[in-house]
Amino acid sequence: MSHNRSGLFITLEGGEGAGKSTAAQGLADLFRAEGREVIATREPGGTKGAEAIRALLLATDTPLAPMAQTMLHFAARADHVEALIRPALARGAIVICDRYYDSTMAYQSYGQGVDIGAIASLIRLINLHPDITFFLDVPADVAQTRLAARGAASDRYERQGADFMARVAHGFRAIATAEPGRCMIIDATAQPQDLVAQMRRGIAARTGR
Repeated sequence: MSHNRSGLFITLEGGEGAGKSTAAQGLADLFRAEGREVIATREPGGTKGAEAIRALLLATDTPLAPMAQTMLHFAARADHVEALIRPALARGAIVICDRYYDSTMAYQSYGQGVDIGAIASLIRLINLHPDITFFLDVPADVAQTRLAARGAASDRYERQGADFMARVAHGFRAIATAEPGRCMIIDATAQPQDLVAQMRRGIAARTGR
């Protein structure tokens, strides 16, 4: 956690169909109702350059080796952090990000076998850590039902299959267990309003804000 900024950096993590986007929007709306400036963003993405990289990363017609995916995620993250997140935090805004570096660790390392140390080095290079991270945990069958209900074409990661998703879920839990001061595991089967209320209580308890 960084203490040389006045803003608050919140990240939401979890596998496909965990409900991160809905929860992030609900939390942003709650903070705005409290009169706070909120930047709601996502990864990969958040800036013009990072969104262009996102399109390549999620495309199903362009093969990319796991290390290439890792480097692209961090290229997008570097632009996102410097162009959007750091300036917002410096002026005191609350930044709520749908995915951040924990997703790269879970998907590319635990899911695809990229060296953990290599990803940890890139995290240190970016050098911006969330104040609090929520891991939205949901059973695999619930996640699949939610994905099917979207009706959208599957992206690169949604097509990886159940074994891959199980490794990713294990990765998220391992990360959360290793960093209990930053991370909270949330039961994502709860109703959206209850999920947001639980996160808001967690933020108040962990950060005093």
